[in-house]
Amino acid sequence: MAKGKVNKNWLHDHINDPYVKMATAAGYRARAAFKLKEIAEPEGLIKPGINVVDLGSAPGSWSQVLREAMVGPGGVVQGRIIALDMLPMEPIAGVDFIQGDFRDDEVLLELDKRLHGEKLDLVVSDMAPNLSGVASADAARIEHVCELAIDFAVNHLKPNGALIMKIFHGSSYSGIVHEMKQVFKVVSPRKPKASRDRSRETFLLAKGLK
Repeated sequence: MAKGKVNKNWLHDHINDPYVKMATAAGYRARAAFKLKEIAEPEGLIKPGINVVDLGSAPGSWSQVLREAMVGPGGVVQGRIIALDMLPMEPIAGVDFIQGDFRDDEVLLELDKRLHGEKLDLVVSDMAPNLSGVASADAARIEHVCELAIDFAVNHLKPNGALIMKIFHGSSYSGIVHEMKQVFKVVSPRKPKASRDRSRETFLLAKGLK
């Protein structure tokens, strides 16, 4: 199929996507907001008073969901939301944004400073690598990004904390699940309705460090 045809099909689906329309109506920056809501709300994971980091936060729809659930009287966020991304992100009231690579010591020092040395209740990651279409290369890239999120969570979560992480079905999937089960007490897959059926993306919810 020609590339132009694929782009037209994607645009048609995007314009007619009910979640795109709902996101626009609700003021969310992306339809991905509903993915986080579907995963986190039934678990009661986002609430006022928690410390949470949003990895790969741009354009900011997940940070918007976090803020919405954590805002208290007077529109003030109760707790702490820190968004991290190498890309710029438009400001969100009550959300601290750090632009940079969280593998860098300077970024981690700045994060620790803003957390006042406290551990996190929740880490959310909607990070995804740039995919090439070459299965073996893409599997390695997906695995690397997931490992970065897991490592970050293990180093920064409270013992009873949780991680919500995007992953893609493929050759690296079972290995990542196995790795998570080595460090978390509970690991379960989630495929929110807001995630398109044909998409290979799914999410893993991990709770309680071992």
